[in-house]
Amino acid sequence: MPRVTSDEVSGADTPLSARRRTDRDLGDCVRVLAEVHQRDGYPVNWPDVPHTWLTPPSLLAAWVAERDGRVVGHVGLSRSGAGDVAPGLWGARAGVDVDGAAVVNRLFVAPSARGHGIAALLMARAVGEARHRGLHPVLDVVASDTAAVALYERLGWHLLGTVDQQWSPGQRVTVRCYAAAA
Repeated sequence: MPRVTSDEVSGADTPLSARRRTDRDLGDCVRVLAEVHQRDGYPVNWPDVPHTWLTPPSLLAAWVAERDGRVVGHVGLSRSGAGDVAPGLWGARAGVDVDGAAVVNRLFVAPSARGHGIAALLMARAVGEARHRGLHPVLDVVASDTAAVALYERLGWHLLGTVDQQWSPGQRVTVRCYAAAA
C-alpha cells in the first residue's frame, strides 16, 4: 500500500492532519458518526453507547483527521474479536495464526468533508501502525456499502471472500472481507 501523507491529500483550500485520538475527541467523533449514520446508515445498527463502540476492549490505537481544526474523520485498529471474519480468512489463506492480523475498523468521514483524501490518510495511519506492530491489516465491510468497497479496492486491498453473517435475530448481513497488500 502506498504511503500517504497529509501534504499529499490536503486540498488547495484546507490542509488536513491526522493524529492519535484522545478521550477528549470522543464527543466530536460521536457527532461525526451520527452525521454519517444519518446520511449513509453506518454503522448499520446505531450503538447504545457510541463512545464505547468507538473504544472496544480490543482497540490497539485510533486516529482522527482534522480539517480547519475540527474532527472530520476517524479510524481504529483492533485485535481480532468475536464476529471478525476477515482475520480467519486471511490466516487460512496465508497459513498463519489469526493473532498475526489487526482489524482496521470504525472508519468514517464527515459527509461535508469527503473528497479530500481523508479516508486514505486515516487508512495509511492504521496500516502503518499495524505493520509497525508486525501485524497484517485486514477488515470487513458491509457489501452494500459500495463507496467503502471502492475505497478499499482503489487502495489496493485484496478481497478474501464474501460471507453472510447473522448479526441479530432476523438480521442477516453480507460482508466483504479484505486484506491489505503484502
